[in-house]
Amino acid sequence: MKVHRVVPNVRSKSAPESREFYGLLGFEEVMNIGWVMTLASPSVPAAQVNFITGDKTAAVTPDMSVEVNDVDAAYAAMRERGAEIVHPLQDEEWGVRRFFVRDPNGRVLNVLSHR
Repeated sequence: MKVHRVVPNVRSKSAPESREFYGLLGFEEVMNIGWVMTLASPSVPAAQVNFITGDKTAAVTPDMSVEVNDVDAAYAAMRERGAEIVHPLQDEEWGVRRFFVRDPNGRVLNVLSHR
């Protein structure tokens, strides 16, 4: 399995202010679907941060997103290990297939692949 990127998810009720603040460090908005906004470095596009008001389809907001090349294999590995699945594997309307899993530190990870 290959990891494409890891992105911290910041719970936020002030996306415009966050966009402006992180813009001072060189970040630019690359995605905004209302409840989640992604800022990225133009010079290093994989350097990203998400600002989330609340997850659209899950009861919990994940702490981190991990994009992998094969989310189904990641899901199978986590289930085989007995990891706590917090949100089931599913296809989302915004073009990702994902699930949430709790890590040993209690953090919730959004593990995804783009379709």
